[in-house]
Amino acid sequence: QVQLVESGGGQVQPGEFLRLSCVAAGSIFSIFSRAAMGWYRQVPGAQRELVATITPEDICNYSDSVKGRFTISRDNAKRAVYLQMNSLKPEDTAVYYCNGYFSPYNIWGQGTQVTVLL
Repeated sequence: QVQLVESGGGQVQPGEFLRLSCVAAGSIFSIFSRAAMGWYRQVPGAQRELVATITPEDICNYSDSVKGRFTISRDNAKRAVYLQMNSLKPEDTAVYYCNGYFSPYNIWGQGTQVTVLL
């Protein structure tokens, strides 16, 4: 199994941007490159929701709430997945989690806090 280590969260004003990074530490290259990767977010008292996913073939999907503002990408050589978040809104405030899925593994990162000021 892979360990997903996240970074890049922080506190910003509305309209600003953040870039989240997720690195598969201790994983083998062959597994990461074949895994579907994604970013999810969760606020206290609410269900964790999908933000964006990217397939091994670099096919990307986004939730309607972030479409046009967020971009997911991956770098298999670095065993990394990124989330570029532009035009941030207060509604984007959440803990953001990196996810990797490759049957039978479903791995979550530790989460990184993103706070967009009101």
